Amino acid sequence: MHGFANPARFLRIARWLMPLCMGTGLVVALLALGWGLFVAPAERLQGETVRIVYLHVPAAWLGMAGWMGIAGASFTEIVWRHPLAGIAAKACAVPGAVFTGVCLLTGSLWGRPAWGTWWVWDGRLTSMLVLLFLYFGWMALSQASEASDGGQSAGRVGAPAIFGLVGAVNVPIIHYSVIWWNSQHQPPSITMGKSAMSGDFLMPLLAAMLGFTLIFAGVVLARMRAILAGQQAEARLRRKARAEVEAF
Repeated sequence: MHGFANPARFLRIARWLMPLCMGTGLVVALLALGWGLFVAPAERLQGETVRIVYLHVPAAWLGMAGWMGIAGASFTEIVWRHPLAGIAAKACAVPGAVFTGVCLLTGSLWGRPAWGTWWVWDGRLTSMLVLLFLYFGWMALSQASEASDGGQSAGRVGAPAIFGLVGAVNVPIIHYSVIWWNSQHQPPSITMGKSAMSGDFLMPLLAAMLGFTLIFAGVVLARMRAILAGQQAEARLRRKARAEVEAF
């Protein structure tokens, strides 16, 4: 693991892995959406509105997975001080927030015909909204932390890493909320080792989840490369400015 924390080695791997993930993910996601929208049958009770599941469920999964990525990177940063851990957490934040927002939007569009209302304050929806606010708070805290230390935070753990670990408590709450509380949201249709969904719906859904997960991975790798490039450019400018001052 420590070997992959080397920025140069990571960049060599990400240079080919990022387009592979993005390209494969786009193809799989588009095929899965086409399968779900135009080939899969309508659901017996929900009719055509069930087709939003092929975007809603992958978005919900990646909203939670994005924060778990932040939490995992934060744990790595705290325990092993990996130089790429903070960069990985930062790279997960924006796509994770975007997918969380897509989950809330599609859930609202789905809930209007299914429940007769755009929004209900039940455990699943409320905890998912809290997750979106946690993303916003983490990004604001990360920017404030960088501004306060002038980018000289290497080697010490900052508040974003601690916040990333603490915020992970919300993820199991999201997952189990429909079991713990009387919720208007339906219980999970896919559990470990079994599924309550028909194969006509399950297969395109799993394909969509795979495709969007690969897209998410590609975006995270692209953002990590961009952040590293920005840090390297800033370091070169800092060295150049220091040399000019010493020469003067």
